[in-house]
Amino acid sequence: MKPEEILRIVDAIHRDKNIDKETVFQAIEAALVTALSRQYGEGSEVTIAIDRINGRVAGSYNGAPLDTAELSGRIGAQTAKQVIIQKIREAERDAIHDEFEEQVGQMVSGVVTRFEGATATVTLGTHEAILPRSEQIPGESYHPNERIRATIFEVRKVGSRVKIILSRIRPQLVQRLFEQEIPEIADGVIEIRAIAREPGYRSKVAVISSDNRIDCVGACVGVRGNRIKNIVEELGGERIDIVRWSDDLQVLVPNALQPAEIDEVILCQMLGRGIVLVREDQLSLAIGRRGQNVRLASKLCGWDIEIMTREELDQQIERAIVGFSSIEGLDESLAERLVGEGFLSYDDLSVIEPADLMEMGGLTEEQVDTIVAEAEDRASQAEAAAADERRKQREADRIAKATADADAADALAAGQVEEPGMAEAAPESEPGA
Repeated sequence: MKPEEILRIVDAIHRDKNIDKETVFQAIEAALVTALSRQYGEGSEVTIAIDRINGRVAGSYNGAPLDTAELSGRIGAQTAKQVIIQKIREAERDAIHDEFEEQVGQMVSGVVTRFEGATATVTLGTHEAILPRSEQIPGESYHPNERIRATIFEVRKVGSRVKIILSRIRPQLVQRLFEQEIPEIADGVIEIRAIAREPGYRSKVAVISSDNRIDCVGACVGVRGNRIKNIVEELGGERIDIVRWSDDLQVLVPNALQPAEIDEVILCQMLGRGIVLVREDQLSLAIGRRGQNVRLASKLCGWDIEIMTREELDQQIERAIVGFSSIEGLDESLAERLVGEGFLSYDDLSVIEPADLMEMGGLTEEQVDTIVAEAEDRASQAEAAAADERRKQREADRIAKATADADAADALAAGQVEEPGMAEAAPESEPGA
């Protein structure tokens, strides 16, 4: 193998495969060592070094130097070629992996080329990626030659290939679309602080402006909603709520629960929970369809949020004080303090930090253990009772439905019996007409 040929090979691979020259040199050296080891025997000690400037090969066998002529004569050409190709493929795989690993979470644009089951294969320039069904927005369908945008979710090596997995359901896609469609975000004037998303249905995006003269919500919506409209269309009609961020949870929580009107927010620091009080007519709006609004608001704020009316809170407080006071070692004054910290159920009490309860009530460790154990037992009983009640309700609903279906069938049958008699009566009335 002539020095100029080695340099030419290295340069060609570097340009064609975008692999660092040093990596190619090392791959060739490793290939030559492997080929020579097979010639001399696996137990032999072979070293090879290629001059990075002139391409000359120097080597040794068990400490004895090998001249260039011997290297050329002893190396099996086919073996060396196979090993070099394998090493180059590994280097190419590593280069592709490193290239896309740096782009994880970034948005890319590609063309759908084919389908294997529900998995779409997407071409990204000269590389292929896959978009599994689990990473597709529910209800979306794709067609060959259709251009789609997605974020790179995962990159991993699989044998001699690199598997690039795309996603359209991660919050990063929403963020990248905002950065692309809204210049103020790309410029850093408006910052996205948090995103909560249920793909294909609804997202909440919390934004804040570093310039008081710029309305962060208005800038994201755009004139006549043109900016947000482009994002919604890209996400297949997914609803997007833009929320004004605040470090004050008393402000952020009502913002996150919009469009519902909030009366009061009670923050329970020990539980990381916010109790939100609303009027009766705002209750369903605050909770949202199937709990979606409050669920997304909780993710956005990082706090558990519980929606209730003032009357419901008063009832829970009363039940909690009575229930806690009935636990041995826990008097009414401590029960009131616990309720004041937001502990409203046995389940809440069962997860309290023992040190906190010891400090609040001046209790010993043994007393706290007894109280927590009792709370856990009562929480289990309450959960079992609730499950039984749900089972009874389902059974009652099933019986009611079966009864309604039977009544409807009877009514239909009765109507079918009467119809012939009515048909016979009609001709009898004609003579007297």
